[in-house]
Amino acid sequence: MNDFITPPNHVEFKAKKLFGNVGNIIDGSIAYINLNGGGPVEQHTHEHNHLFIVTKGEAKIKLADKEVIIKKDESFLVDGKIPHSVWNNVQGETVMIGISVK
Repeated sequence: MNDFITPPNHVEFKAKKLFGNVGNIIDGSIAYINLNGGGPVEQHTHEHNHLFIVTKGEAKIKLADKEVIIKKDESFLVDGKIPHSVWNNVQGETVMIGISVK
């Protein structure tokens, strides 16, 4: 999304806005995805959406008809009604935060 900035009146502090208003938060979790890891194997759907934030590595979001790559310090909102799954896209571990939203 945006680049890192130093907000006014901050010192040795860099911040990057990852997302704006995405709806009501249902829950959140952190995932450690190993080499060749991810899932679910069969793409799935549901009523809520997922906001994914990668903190280490790189994730591949498989959607019904395309793939989206999320790099470290990036986010992506998945519409839960679109068939999807999430996979590690690097040779090492990927760490990501998943927030379920209405």
